[in-house]
Amino acid sequence: QVQLVESGGGSVQAGGSLRLSCAASGRTFSSYAMAWFRQAPGKDREFVAHISGSGANPYCTDSVKDRFTISRDNAKDTVYLQMNSLTPEDTAVYYCASRPSLILSTLPQQYPYWGQGTQVTVSS
Repeated sequence: QVQLVESGGGSVQAGGSLRLSCAASGRTFSSYAMAWFRQAPGKDREFVAHISGSGANPYCTDSVKDRFTISRDNAKDTVYLQMNSLTPEDTAVYYCASRPSLILSTLPQQYPYWGQGTQVTVSS
């Protein structure tokens, strides 16, 4: 079993930045691919970014790739999402997810472990 706890969400004005953190516990963190998803009110959960267990192959979806960066610190069992130049369209609950695999995925159903989510609100 893996437990994930997100932090770092909050309210920010457009153009601002936030860094989300997700602390993991329960298993060997470096064996797990990690991802961030988000869900806005009335919308489906949306893939944002993923990173392999070693930290290689960080990838962000096209809509955020020039503004967001995913990274991880395996010594701290933590994955991060640095979000810059935020817009109101980034407003959502952001979820951290993990899967015990070397294979990365953008599909939420491929991730068995989820955090409780952290709210990000961007005002114009």
